[in-house]
Amino acid sequence: MEYGKGMAWWGWVLVAVAVLLLVTTIKDLTQKKRAILRNFPVIGHLRYLLESFGPELRQYIVSDNDEERPFNRNDRRWVYATAKKQNPYFGFGSDNRTEVPGYIFFRHSAFPVTSDAPAEELPARKVLGEWRNRPGAFQPRSVINISGLSYGSLSAPAIEALNKGSAVAGCLHNTGEGGISDYHRCGGDLIWQLGSGYYGARTDDGRFDMDKFLAGVESAPVKAIELKLSQGAKPGLGGVLPAAKVTPAIAEARGVPVGVTIRSPNRHPEFDDVEGLVGFVERLASASGLPVGIKSAVGERQFWKELAQHMAATGQGPDFVSIDGGEGGTGAGPLTFTDHVALPFRVGFSEVYQVFAEVNLHNDVVFAGAGKLGFAREAMVAMALGVDLVNVGREAMMAIGCIQAQRCHTGHCPTGVATQSRWLTRGLDPENKSVRLANYVVGLRTELRRLSEAMGATHPSGVDPYAVEIQTRRGEMTHLLDGYDYSDTAIKARVSSV
Repeated sequence: MEYGKGMAWWGWVLVAVAVLLLVTTIKDLTQKKRAILRNFPVIGHLRYLLESFGPELRQYIVSDNDEERPFNRNDRRWVYATAKKQNPYFGFGSDNRTEVPGYIFFRHSAFPVTSDAPAEELPARKVLGEWRNRPGAFQPRSVINISGLSYGSLSAPAIEALNKGSAVAGCLHNTGEGGISDYHRCGGDLIWQLGSGYYGARTDDGRFDMDKFLAGVESAPVKAIELKLSQGAKPGLGGVLPAAKVTPAIAEARGVPVGVTIRSPNRHPEFDDVEGLVGFVERLASASGLPVGIKSAVGERQFWKELAQHMAATGQGPDFVSIDGGEGGTGAGPLTFTDHVALPFRVGFSEVYQVFAEVNLHNDVVFAGAGKLGFAREAMVAMALGVDLVNVGREAMMAIGCIQAQRCHTGHCPTGVATQSRWLTRGLDPENKSVRLANYVVGLRTELRRLSEAMGATHPSGVDPYAVEIQTRRGEMTHLLDGYDYSDTAIKARVSSV
């Protein structure tokens, strides 16, 4: 009898456990807030359990909060908390090593200011397309915008979430070079990026098709065009999308056959020199009436000198220049290129800004920057160097669920962000994630404005660049512009534009 009673008791325990697991599984599969739990019911809770005492594990066993790459734990935690409208503050003081060379310091004002505008609103100071009097010239409503993230590299729900969130936050959504899909038509204003494959505006043999281009502009809320020359993570390379990823929806957006591997060349078929580039920019602008810019990583110096001099001499050329740092992200790229080709953002942008300042075009051209700039400190540094607009990519991905699993190149992203797997993408709910994207963008704008006000300016573009200093070695600092070798002409141009 006693033995039987013991078995009955354990049996009830097993039944209770089974019921608990079943209920948890059903709850995980039906909820829409956490893609990890929806894709991996029950076992996905281990991730959040480990994360809950992650600081203790790192403190004694693994690593510090600021050692992980490409984004450390503190940065990721700030993005997640901001996106979820949780507490984004940190306690007990900084755990950074502030004495290391390259550390940035902001000199706050003894008399901070307060802007009359709502903290979460932060429009650009410049008008996109004003220099060339484009009919579609406009003033961007947000200095923070979404960088080029292609449909194909990212999933349909991810693109939809980014676009819907952009509409809520009032920021621009760059399509990436994969064309304009139905998931880009969810309310957010677009910058249509055209790479060397001209996806969505190409002939059958891969050349540019003006009629398809104009049809694409008319079909979606396109506010500007961006010609992609190269990107920071894989400059000088064309893209490849394997046949297995070329689904009907992706094929339609790109204007290519279904199920056939597509390769974009490493250079644009429509031009091969500065004069040809400027001519192509003017063709697009004249036909569409929209501002047209270029995106590029920085390598060869002579190209930028020739471009700026040609623009100054002819009064023609791109309305905006977007500089991507070598530390920028990609879905897949060769290790040598991601690690060693293209200059880091600060160095590369400094070279380009000075070239335009030397020919007095620094106030005419709108400058955008990308490459791990999605935090108030990095955005402020970029704007002190001369940036007008900040584009965020991987930080936006984290806002909609990316956990830095670094499996983008495998097609098996566990959160459904960077994959075309129907099993994995079902875990990403665009409605929920779009709100988080908007929260992140608004949160970043708010913190950036608060930082500028603490430094004595109502807008980050108005902050004195000399209020930003960089440590050269312990106990010694230099002004940011001096630290990145700005010429006297460039310094005068930068300071006078504040």
